[in-house]
Amino acid sequence: MKLTLRVWRQKNADADGAMSTYEVDGISPDMSFLEMLDVLNEQLILSGEEPVAFDHDCREGICGACSLVINGDAHGPERTTTCQLHMRSFQDGDTIDIEPWRAAAFPVVKDLVVDRSAFDRIIQAGGYITAPTGSAPEAHATPVPKADADFAFEHAECIGCGACVAACPNGAAMLFTSAKVNHLNVLPQGAPERETRVLDMVAQMDAEGFGGCTLTGECATACPKGIPLMSITSMNKEWLRATRKVAKR
Repeated sequence: MKLTLRVWRQKNADADGAMSTYEVDGISPDMSFLEMLDVLNEQLILSGEEPVAFDHDCREGICGACSLVINGDAHGPERTTTCQLHMRSFQDGDTIDIEPWRAAAFPVVKDLVVDRSAFDRIIQAGGYITAPTGSAPEAHATPVPKADADFAFEHAECIGCGACVAACPNGAAMLFTSAKVNHLNVLPQGAPERETRVLDMVAQMDAEGFGGCTLTGECATACPKGIPLMSITSMNKEWLRATRKVAKR
């Protein structure tokens, strides 16, 4: 396959960025999208040019590091992570636009790399259980209804890639935050901090400068792990419940 790549190049956070055009040839349809970028970077290095900076880690669809907007879609045309997107999703001769996540809370570091530490700070605000639990308890020591366990597991699948933010026209982080809140709040281990968790995490989310959620649903459509839109509704109920409880104290 021969492709034309229009790639966002930006030297650093303070520099202006622009799209640069490159031609790559000999691309196998079985290559992953990141492998195709590796080929581009080898080509650039051999010609004495600066390689394109992009995030990646496991390349197994687990870590969520591979954050790219491809032809206007977060992670590209398939509902998967960029590292699991293969070049057979494109046609020979295609022109492909490759950009970083576009959100005020995700400032560009260099080229296609953005700073997603805002997500880390949201989790630090309450996305964990502070009570010491010691070693792993016996699996049946704390009975959990299957419906609650399934709900928790569904939301724990969130890999924090940020596709929901990139896809949202408002740059909202509600799907990510709701996934982190819901998967802990529904379990008995997370019950003691149920109210403070949702209040603290939502407050931190707002402080990071993410946009407001208008439930357009683009976030759920782009999510490679299929976190449902109703996750946001569940978190909103948790937040209202916590707000009312705190107001009564």
